[in-house]
Amino acid sequence: MLRDIRTIAKEQFQNWDLVLRVANFEMKGMYQKHYLGTMWQFITPLFQIFVYWLVFGLGIRGGQPVEDVPFILWLLMGLIPWFLIAPSITQGSNSVHQKIGLVSKMKFPVSLLPTISIVGNSRNFIIMMAVFMVILIIYGISFSLYFLQLFYFIFCLYVFLFAFSILSSTIAVIVRDYQAMLQSIMRMLFFLTPILWDITTAPGWLATLLKLNPFYYVIDGIRASFLGTYWFFEQPIMFFYFWALTFAVLYIGSKLHVRFRKDFVDYL
Repeated sequence: MLRDIRTIAKEQFQNWDLVLRVANFEMKGMYQKHYLGTMWQFITPLFQIFVYWLVFGLGIRGGQPVEDVPFILWLLMGLIPWFLIAPSITQGSNSVHQKIGLVSKMKFPVSLLPTISIVGNSRNFIIMMAVFMVILIIYGISFSLYFLQLFYFIFCLYVFLFAFSILSSTIAVIVRDYQAMLQSIMRMLFFLTPILWDITTAPGWLATLLKLNPFYYVIDGIRASFLGTYWFFEQPIMFFYFWALTFAVLYIGSKLHVRFRKDFVDYL
């Protein structure tokens, strides 16, 4: 039952050094001809943060905090993970179709391609999280024991990104319209995931519906880790729902990937 998952996982662990090297090479190559180089990885998010804070923090909220937390801090707790989620999903989904013509000519596990996209976006995420922790200290917000569960929620995020990318990259090769549809869905999810607004302001039925989004579980959990609002085991329904969904996505994605990867070139 789990043979395909084991196959995919084994390929990741056995070729981890290759994943790191290729991800680093692609990141450098992406900005090689830019004067500011990889600094654009941080300049673009900074512009986005400023615009969202200006519109939603000062414009719509009038500078009011969210549950006694300055809006800019509350916003960053959601935006920084999203800066990893969005490109990892879109790039990971298109990674196989984009490079299958190249890697098919060599002994290269195709399942590494989505992982390379995720790892390539992780450097920016890690640096922004480190800077954000410094900002929290400047604001006088101390870290409690709840902070330890931050590593759990980051682990959840990476597992789901990997599972979804394996499934999504396979579908994107077989059905090319899927990639365009996915990009539209991701733009919609950005506003439906409570990143820019507080979910407690939504009606009960709508809040329940929005919580079915797996990214809500991760982003709200990251906020809980910084603010000390709850432990992850205090919400067992959300815990079991997230992991059941993640396992289902990983299982289906692994089955489809192993089944079709020998025929990927034929779909180009």
